[in-house]
Amino acid sequence: LLIHGDPCLLPRLLLATILLLFTMKYYKLDCASLPDELFNKRTDVKEWLSLASTRNGKFPPGSLNKVLPVDRGVEIERIFGISLYMVGNVLPFALPWLLLASLFSDIGMLLLKLFLTYFGALLALSKYYFFPKYIKKYNRPKELSNTDIKENQYLHSERNNQKYLSLQFVWPESIHKPALDDQPTIFCAIPHGAAPMGITAYPMWSKLFNDKLCHWTCAPIVLKLPLISTYMRKVGYIPAKAKNILETLTKKEENVGIILDGVAGMFQGHDEIAHIKKRKGIIKIALRAGAPIVPVYGFGHTKLWKVVVDPFGILEKLSVKLDISVCPFFGRFGWFLGPPQRAAVCVCMGEPVRCPKIADPTQADIDKYHCILLKNYEQLFEEHKEAYGWGDKKLKFV
Repeated sequence: LLIHGDPCLLPRLLLATILLLFTMKYYKLDCASLPDELFNKRTDVKEWLSLASTRNGKFPPGSLNKVLPVDRGVEIERIFGISLYMVGNVLPFALPWLLLASLFSDIGMLLLKLFLTYFGALLALSKYYFFPKYIKKYNRPKELSNTDIKENQYLHSERNNQKYLSLQFVWPESIHKPALDDQPTIFCAIPHGAAPMGITAYPMWSKLFNDKLCHWTCAPIVLKLPLISTYMRKVGYIPAKAKNILETLTKKEENVGIILDGVAGMFQGHDEIAHIKKRKGIIKIALRAGAPIVPVYGFGHTKLWKVVVDPFGILEKLSVKLDISVCPFFGRFGWFLGPPQRAAVCVCMGEPVRCPKIADPTQADIDKYHCILLKNYEQLFEEHKEAYGWGDKKLKFV
């Protein structure tokens, strides 16, 4: 029948079978719609994975950038909560200058009073209204544990982030559990944007791919700031230094997450720009630890805030040099240091870079696996950009 009816049918069937065998299989978890009663440390990861959908090949165009309806109370909590977080980051750097300015001018004194009033109002609103309301709603303890970091990662604020951002996770079959169960993993995320909100679904990184606690990294100076440093340490943050990362992977045998492009990832054009061409230090660490690197792309990170730079690029260069942003940025409603836009964020994982354990890797070793990482990032971006509605964009490495 195949020969006399349609001689081309058999080759076409063979080709279709081959394509099906080599088509990538993906999993997608809608974090925003995860039932609240399952958002806790006690829930077995199998219950989360049972809610994940699967797909062979690319997702349909525009299917990964849907902004979901959000409870009005959650939306308002995040509007003020994220604004408090942003101002809290700026406060230790701005306050000395404002105090100095207040000594020499009435305008300086006015700015100081306005800034402290604004910060105080946000802090009071968060502490006395939103905090009691949502720890009760999510059945959370009033105090963060001094020992149980995994438990601390189930923060009410980060749960509300997932809803506010319509957050989704997408990953390939190659890292689907139990593929990474036996080894600590490095999750390398880009782009930074004004703030990499997609990574704040902390329990996902500590549970979804293996059961190892994931420590995200930050600039060492952030862990020296008053107030915010205590909070960040209790959810697992470590300094972005080779020694700390290597010890976490090898001695603690726990996962590490890193924003690979750092503050440089704030600065974008029409296309997505990845400042990682020279970021090879993480490859050396991975080779010394024998840890796989999972490339992570936060689709939507660059849509959340508008970063303002001067025409000469001086503030951009200074920010990159200091690894601390000195550029103003504006969020929803044109709010300076305010909440992000209500844009969907889709965190997509790519094929892992399997790094062999090499005690003293050569530059050739480092270059080889760095090239593989760049290739996997490019493949990851091209695979999902149309599904996010970015079919006209390219990923450029600098």
